[in-house]
Amino acid sequence: MKHVLLVFLGGGFGSVLRFLIGKYLNNIETGLPFGTFAANVLGSLFIGIILGLALRQNTLSQGQVFLLASGFCGGFTTFSTFAYENYVFLKSGDFTSFAVYTLASFIVGFLAVFLGLYLVK
Repeated sequence: MKHVLLVFLGGGFGSVLRFLIGKYLNNIETGLPFGTFAANVLGSLFIGIILGLALRQNTLSQGQVFLLASGFCGGFTTFSTFAYENYVFLKSGDFTSFAVYTLASFIVGFLAVFLGLYLVK
């Protein structure tokens, strides 16, 4: 039950932070989701650092990993919003934004995880 509470608390903080980033970075006029992109890339970097510390240096407890990786990063990053934003691009016929956003999200997200893991080596 303790781990469930840690995930719940971390997820709440991550969700609120993602909301604030989206509020200030998503461009309503152009429809470009800079906030979602930033949250997903930063979350990928964070999870790389967190799991790198947990796996390589054994400096984080299991509870800290639940709080930070499953909770915070899980609440901070958002696949559902990413999927919806891509739906909006496709529905409006903006195939270029769809392609750039999708590819950039995957490529930069993966690179951010790798960077996080590399930073804690």
